[in-house]
Amino acid sequence: MAAGSQLVPARAAEGTQPRQRFAVSTYSYWHFTPEKYPIDKAISHAASLGFDGVELLHRQFENESTAYLNKMKRQAFEHGLALVMLSIHQNFVKPEQAERKKMIDHTLHCIDLAVQLGIPAVRINSGRWETIASFDDLMKVKGDEPPLPGYKKQDAIKWCIDSIHQCLPAAEKAGVVLALENHWGLTTSVDTLLEIVNAVDSPWLSINLDTGNFPGDPYAGLEKLAPHAIISQAKTYYGGGVWYTLDLDYKRIAGIYRKAGFHGYISLEMEGKDPAEGAVAKSLEMLRAAFA
Repeated sequence: MAAGSQLVPARAAEGTQPRQRFAVSTYSYWHFTPEKYPIDKAISHAASLGFDGVELLHRQFENESTAYLNKMKRQAFEHGLALVMLSIHQNFVKPEQAERKKMIDHTLHCIDLAVQLGIPAVRINSGRWETIASFDDLMKVKGDEPPLPGYKKQDAIKWCIDSIHQCLPAAEKAGVVLALENHWGLTTSVDTLLEIVNAVDSPWLSINLDTGNFPGDPYAGLEKLAPHAIISQAKTYYGGGVWYTLDLDYKRIAGIYRKAGFHGYISLEMEGKDPAEGAVAKSLEMLRAAFA
């Protein structure tokens, strides 16, 4: 290479789009019922359908032993699948600093799990007030939850920003992006999600854009968030949704993503009541057609 020359990234031919890559979340096979769907079975099924990757749901793990983690990692590699994201749960909307510290420590621990698994992104949540005890009841009001007495929304936003800041050094050192989701709770609001991400202002915090987590018009929310997202979860509801059902126009969503310049993985979250294997297959076929 001549002195002063630079590597130029490969580009798609003019007038073409890079092939959209699809992953599937292991959550698609298990919706928090007492009996867990084995992750190794989900990986094998994803490979048989031709997915490009798999998103792992932390709560679905049988254990956290090194042997178990390495088994998943090897299985995915043998099947030609990328492990694209580790989805975890935490709640930074806690007035008590000690409680927030537990959530920070949990996030740091999961960053270490992602490193062991070779996963480049960890899905995080802001959390919620928990003034509506039941998640089922929270879904009935579309995430519109009142603050704890004596506190306001800005308190929760500050707690979330501060907590994420404490996780970022470990994320950067590990090379793991934290992907904050528009999940039910504080970040049900698109503007609140963007406020948090902009305030943190780090390349190691991005957005996991969930197509099904909007209390109002999803397309307006998708247009706002897509330019800032590093990965997207795509909801489908075959057999009717476990908590609710949306009729999402994925051809329209594909257009929104193209306009925004989004090229990340789209990870299927099949949240319907139909048997998982068949519904996952139908979902992938639909998404491929929509994003073709």
